[in-house]
Order: sequence, then structure tokens, then C-alpha cells
Amino acid sequence: MSELFDAVDALIASRSPLPPPAERKRLRQAHGLTLDEVAAALQVRRATVSGWEAGKTEPRPPERDAYARLLKQLAQLYPANAPVPAEETAVPETPAVPAAPVPSLPEPADTRTAPTGPATDHAPGNTARRPAGPRAVPRAAATVGPTSRRPTARKAAPAGTTADGADPRFDHGPLAVVDVDADGQVLAYCVGGLVLDVPAKSLPALVEWTLDQGRLGQPKLSGPGKDADPLIVLTGVACERYGLPVTLTQQERLAGRLPEGHKVIKQLTRANWQLTKRGLGPWARIYRPAQGAERSCVQLCIPSWDALDTRHWANAGQLPPADLARLLGTYAARVMTPRGSTAVTGLELMTALHPPTRASEPDADGRRHSEHNPGSLGKEPVDCAPCEAPDGHPLLKDLPRFHHRTPAEVLVEEAYDWARPLTDAECLRRHLVGIDVNMAFAAGANGLTVGLGAPTHVKNPVFDAKLPGSWLVDLSHVDLSRVKLAKEWTDLDGDLLPSPFTPKGERPTGPAWYATPTVAYAVELGYDVRPLEAYVRHDNGRYLDAWYNRLRDAYLATMADLGVGADLPPAEFLAAMEGYRQRDPQLAIVVSAIKATVKGGIGKLRERPRGEGWKPGQPWRALARPTWRPDIRAAVISRTRVNMHRKIVKHAAFTGQYPVAVLSDCAVYASDGPSPLDFLPYRDGKPLPGGFKLGVNPGLVKHEGTQSVLWGEGVREQFNAPELNLARYIKDGTVTDQDTGE
Repeated sequence: MSELFDAVDALIASRSPLPPPAERKRLRQAHGLTLDEVAAALQVRRATVSGWEAGKTEPRPPERDAYARLLKQLAQLYPANAPVPAEETAVPETPAVPAAPVPSLPEPADTRTAPTGPATDHAPGNTARRPAGPRAVPRAAATVGPTSRRPTARKAAPAGTTADGADPRFDHGPLAVVDVDADGQVLAYCVGGLVLDVPAKSLPALVEWTLDQGRLGQPKLSGPGKDADPLIVLTGVACERYGLPVTLTQQERLAGRLPEGHKVIKQLTRANWQLTKRGLGPWARIYRPAQGAERSCVQLCIPSWDALDTRHWANAGQLPPADLARLLGTYAARVMTPRGSTAVTGLELMTALHPPTRASEPDADGRRHSEHNPGSLGKEPVDCAPCEAPDGHPLLKDLPRFHHRTPAEVLVEEAYDWARPLTDAECLRRHLVGIDVNMAFAAGANGLTVGLGAPTHVKNPVFDAKLPGSWLVDLSHVDLSRVKLAKEWTDLDGDLLPSPFTPKGERPTGPAWYATPTVAYAVELGYDVRPLEAYVRHDNGRYLDAWYNRLRDAYLATMADLGVGADLPPAEFLAAMEGYRQRDPQLAIVVSAIKATVKGGIGKLRERPRGEGWKPGQPWRALARPTWRPDIRAAVISRTRVNMHRKIVKHAAFTGQYPVAVLSDCAVYASDGPSPLDFLPYRDGKPLPGGFKLGVNPGLVKHEGTQSVLWGEGVREQFNAPELNLARYIKDGTVTDQDTGE
């Protein structure tokens, strides 16, 4: 009998005792350890430790002995009746101010939860919402302070977190990156480091899981608006798991979608799911018709299908799932959940902040109805004025086929692209220094009054700078060698300045169409204007203000996270900008995406036809949108160009220095020194009023780049282009035709 007892004792000793799974998790959290740290110490995978804590699997020797030793020591430090530190179990109600300006990837207190439902494939037709399981609470991420001093401005969300985390419907954030681990387990990586098990075995089931249990989405940005649909980002491995190709063929890439007969599309159809007109492409929307106020829609993003344009998102598509979730989650929290390209998202943000309709006041029966939302663009598109219509528009279908419209027939408000040869004095200087206007087109939209409704045609109108529209007027008499500045006439060298009225900086030669900001600037310079006709919009407002504020706050908060704060003295600002992208490359990508959202959103206001068998004179799809508004685009570009010219003129009047190359958001000056401080006038730390000012805020400038004067003359000679626009290449000195997306 003693031999049997010895055998039993040996058997018990061969298996180190372990506490229950819930206690294992509690002990790890109590000591502030992450799953990654425990996994690294035990030389196992992170998912393995998560499985031990969830009770799915049990450790085996030799890892079991080491794990038992760890838990035993933690149990001595944190007895079962001891309280767990508050910061490890709950997100604090009041955000903490970070000790350092650069945030790190937030580590969760628990980065994996057990499945919230049975690990079986969902029935294709099931649309009922099932209650989700208990929430895994991530460790609180460091936050940044407010980015605006205005009392009504919202604080931007901290990096890696959701902006409105209190909404219980969206506990897990706006999006998830779905991947498959080495064990074949499908995982959803959410913001804040949270990782969820995904039981779905098909794409229709993944959509069901997202809506029923994922608790993903984002609250609406405006009272009458709609909540953002959840976004699922599929990695290449996840694509394979759900029957999708990792990459598109050349034919599929050109079409922008999979063919209608693809097996996954058939699966969706059998499960009563529908796709929008753009089909199953890099950005796809899978939905069922809304039932009352209940929406059933999930958006897919597939980076391996080039969903994330490398010009704006850099290498985001190649990031690990957790890092990609953090990057996109930060963008979603500060801008909005991506709805497609940055351009599409920029346009959708306008509508999200100014929805076309709202609920009316109750009628006599106590019922509410949908009505127009004042300040919005409404539900129906409006026709543009003939001068605002781009070539091929249906309004121009009666023009001869090869007719070339003159400035007196078409509104041409485009970005600056002007340069001139260097003077002899400038050639004697050593450097060419470029200064870049932060968020120039966003600054152009700030406070701008734009038309909301259809235009009214007026003959021989009196110009009104407060009335948005397009004006046919002759500005050829405006002489830049003598202009009014601060109500005083000032003499300048007009030959060294671009005209503010044309994109190429050429002086007008007769009547032409201009947007209101351009004509108003001619009046500001001291010259009378007498329009011949105009298309004006009496229904108007500052439609883009909320859009600007949202993007400004997103930009400033992210730059603050990267160590570039507002109100820094000039020298400190330039020092902070040096290498800021290397401090957190992921947040630097967010900055690029925010800037692309501004430019792309403005560009989408006049989207051109894209194939689809379109012929000149026929309508194209974008014309059916209320947000197809070329007049608003023209006004923003006009204002941006005028803002740049105003600064150039004031700088010239004060210093006698003139730019050698100009874009709407960049100017290049010849300088004796390599820094902007070597030619920008500062007195007692204060800049020239109304001129260029160094700083991170939209409309202020930063150092774009410095090259030698010899470089500038050399590349112009090399390409036989005496007026090559050096502002395009001043950043790194590389002259190329490649579009960088800037």
C-alpha cells in the first residue's frame, strides 16, 4: 500500500498546483503585468498565456512549474482579499495629464477576452442583436490637454482611445483589425490594446458577429446625425481565412472590386446581405436595409488591396494588427471612422457635422417629421452656375466639341503654382529657404461664408464681399507696385510678385470669373471693382467651420503628442519640429492622414467623372450628391491663395524681400542663413503683424526645407526650366515628377 501512496504523492508533485483561471488573471493585473511581459518571461506566445487565464488550456511542464512559481509569489504579494489598484481595473473618469508629450502604445490590463457567444458559425439570416459578454477594460492611456482655449471646444481624444468611450454600445471602440494567429484562432484587435476572440467562420458570420457581439462603432458627431458604422480591417491572413484573395488581380484592381460571381459575394447574397454600388473592393459596405432607426451595416477595409494609399498612410498597411488598430483608432477618435480614402472621409465629415435633415418639433398629434437642417447643404443636389461647371458638365453639352473656354466663360480658382528667375542680388545669397503653411486649405476654410443653396444670376451687380458667389469682373487694372496696406498706400516691386488673381501668378488681361474672396482682396488692395454679372447665393453660411475645428483639433492634438505644442517660441518650435516624425512614426502617419483629409475633402467637392462609360455632356455619379459643390471648392482655394499673397505682400513691404517660388502652402526665399529665422522679421519674439509667423497652428508656418542657391540654379539649368517651381522640391532637393500627395 505504501508504494501506491508514494506513486500518488509523486503524481501530485509532478504537477505544480495552479490557482483558478480568474485568479491567475487577477494576480497578473494586480502586479501591473501585461500578457506580453508574462509570455516573454515564460518563453511562450501571448495567446498561450491568454488561454491559461481564460481556462481554455492548461500549461504543461516545464512552463507549468515556472508559471506556478510566478503565481505563488504574486499571491504572497497580493492576497485574494487585497484590493486591486484602481488604475489597473478601471479607466479613470478624469483623464490624466501625461508626464511626457510623446505617448506610447497603451498597454491593456487585459488584452484578450473569452468569446462572448458560442464558438459556432452564426446562422446567415440572424439579425437579432444579442447581448455581448463582459467588457475587458484596458489600462487607461495617457491623455493630452485641451488643444483649444475656446470654452465650447471639445478636447481631442488621447492617442489610441475613442473620443466617447462612455457610450456602452461601442465599448470596444470604432473599429477592429481582424487577424489569424499561429494557432489558427481569429482575433480582433481593437483600440486600447483590447483583443477579442472571433468565432465567425465566414464573411457573413463575421458581419453578424460584428453587429451582434463586437460592440464596435462610434457615436454621431452631430445631434441630428447618425452613428458611424463599425469598421472591420482584414489582414492578408484574415482574407485567406474568409475566402478572399490576399491581393487583387490587375483586372480586379482596375475595376476596383471583385467580380460579382465571386464565391464570397454569393455567400453574402445567400445570407441576405447587400453591397453598395462600389461592390466588394478595398473599401466595401455590407448592409441590410434599415429597420426603422436600427442600422445593419459594416464597413470593410482591406489594406492588402491598397485601401490605405501609401501617399497618405505610408506603411500603415504593413503594420502589425495591434499597431494598425492604434493608428486607425487614433484617426477615428480625432477625425471620424474612415469611410474610404482620406478624400472620401474628408467629404463625409462635412455631412456628419452638418446632417441634411433633422427631426421637427412635434406637430398637433405629437409626431415628429424629418425636415431640412438649417446650415446644411440639404438632401437634394443643386445645379452650379455655368461658369462653375467643369468641362463635360451637362450644362455645357451644347458647346462645340472642341470649344476652349476663356477666363470670361469659366471660373478658374486653383492653387498657386508660380516661380520666377532669381535676381542678381538673390544669386549672391547662399541659401534658398522654404516655409510651409500648416493646414493651409483648412485655414482657408476657417470662417469662410459659402453658399448653401442654388445661385441667382445678376446683371451689373454691386460687389458685396459678404455675398458668396462667382463674379465676372475686370481686375487687370490692379497694380501690385502700389497697393494699400493698413489703409496706407505702399510702393512695391510688382515685377517680383505673383498676381493674386490667377493660379500661375500672371496679371489678368480682361474680364474673368472670380470667387468672392479674390474680388474682395482686390478691394482690400485699394482698387475699385465693377462686376459685369454674377451668380450669387443669398442662402449662405459658415458651413465649413465645424469641419475646420474638428480637423484643427485633431492636427494640434496629434502634433502635441509628437512633442510639438502650440505657443512655443520660434526657436523652440523649430527645434521641436526637427525629427518629430521619428518620435512616434505611427502618430506621424496620423498627421499625414489628417492633412490629406483636408486637401482631399476640398477636392471631392468637385469630383470629376471616373470612367464608367461616361461621355462629355452626360451626368456622372458625383453630380447626384448635395456635396458636389464646385463653388465651395473654388471659394476655399481662392481664400487660401489670397491668404498666402497677403502674407507675401506684407513681408515684402516690411523687409524688401520677395519670394522666388510660391505654392498655395509654400514660399521660397533667398537668404543668407539656412533657417527661417534668418529672414523672417521678429522683434522681441513677436512676428510682423499679418505676415508669416512660426508655429504649429493652421495658417502659421514651419520650416519646409533649405537648399543652396547653387542647387536651385543647377536644377533649373539641368532641366532647361528657368522658372521651375523650386517650392515643390525644396524639402529634400530631389526633383521628380512623382506625386507625393502633398
